[in-house]
Amino acid sequence: MPKYKLIYFNMRGRAEIIRYIFAYLDIKYEDHRIEQTDWPEVKATLPFGKIPILEVDGLNLHQSLAIARYMTKNTDLAGKTELEQCQVDAIVDTLDDFMSRFPWAEKNQDIKDQMFNELLTYDGPHLLQDLDTYLGEKEWLIGDSVTWADFYWEICSTTLLVFKPDLLDIHPRLVTLRKKVQAIPAIADWIQQRPQTKL
Repeated sequence: MPKYKLIYFNMRGRAEIIRYIFAYLDIKYEDHRIEQTDWPEVKATLPFGKIPILEVDGLNLHQSLAIARYMTKNTDLAGKTELEQCQVDAIVDTLDDFMSRFPWAEKNQDIKDQMFNELLTYDGPHLLQDLDTYLGEKEWLIGDSVTWADFYWEICSTTLLVFKPDLLDIHPRLVTLRKKVQAIPAIADWIQQRPQTKL
């Protein structure tokens, strides 16, 4: 078994999908969390200057979704067929496209608040309706068992709900999917023991 070390800030953020996958697959790893004050020094040592980084036997992998695809390869979390794997990737990319539009690093709080509000008020409902329609009466987003796309939905929606608590009030099926992910024993254990952070 390779030796894994995940490097990220002390927050859920872009590393949480990797932590969920480790938890679900019961793979041991070092969850190395750096403080914001140490970030400039760490940043200078990284080829692309971004985290999360997953060290695999000393080799640095970057880009959270690429890492997630690597970790789920040859597991049912990726989808059971090539078609399902494509569907999983498409849902993850759709969610990530939306999450990437938020100005997470904006220093001006007024501008940041305005952009967050616009995205959550005007763009968010369209995405949620599309997701709701896509899910339909199915138990999971893709196929007949949980995939990492379901994990990513739970993670992204948890963050969005911090900023707009009523976001899912008219989407009970999407709420049910969140609860199903949270009820998976390995995920429930992780949620209970992880450091409590806003994001």
